[in-house]
Amino acid sequence: MTRAAVRTVNVVRELRDGYFHRTAIDKRPVRRAVRVGPLGLVGDEQVDRSHGGPDRAVYVYADEDAAWWSKRLDREIPPGLFGENLRTTGLSVTGARVGEQWQVGEDVVLEVRRFRTPCENLALRMGLDGFHLEFLRSGRVGAMCRVLAEGEVRAGDPVRRLVRPSHQVTVGRLARGSATPAQMRELLDSGVPLASSVRAKAVRVASAS
Repeated sequence: MTRAAVRTVNVVRELRDGYFHRTAIDKRPVRRAVRVGPLGLVGDEQVDRSHGGPDRAVYVYADEDAAWWSKRLDREIPPGLFGENLRTTGLSVTGARVGEQWQVGEDVVLEVRRFRTPCENLALRMGLDGFHLEFLRSGRVGAMCRVLAEGEVRAGDPVRRLVRPSHQVTVGRLARGSATPAQMRELLDSGVPLASSVRAKAVRVASAS
């Protein structure tokens, strides 16, 4: 994972009308350093309680996955369009394993906890009916991360992988539902701390073998 870096740091620009209620999905790049606390970026906002919390504190999306969507949809996917806090380059986010840890800049450490589960607000933002379902099926949904060490992040900060668990359950496999029972059992046995929804899914799939 050489030359991985933060391309942009994105925070909410304004609240918009969403599918069911107001949404903070409209995130845009900022040039300044932004403080990262246990619940996310200072100056950012989550309107829906289900979109926040320690296991969803920082949403990371890869330039490489955005480029895939750009080609598929024949349109630009600028940083923040999907509501991500960090747009990275050179970092395999879809291929990141649950429990993988990244150091961002000098101080911040993030742990991959779960995949992003998109709702109708994403389809509304894209102007494409049902896009949130296509987004999920692709597996290129980005990673929701817990903050293990606080600090500041800014565009250009290097990203270094500190921990890569030995199991094979990645963000993409979780999102697509393609992890096998054996892989899910391996995840459960790995000792990696799991978000409650990830653990429940792993137990359900593993028990199906």
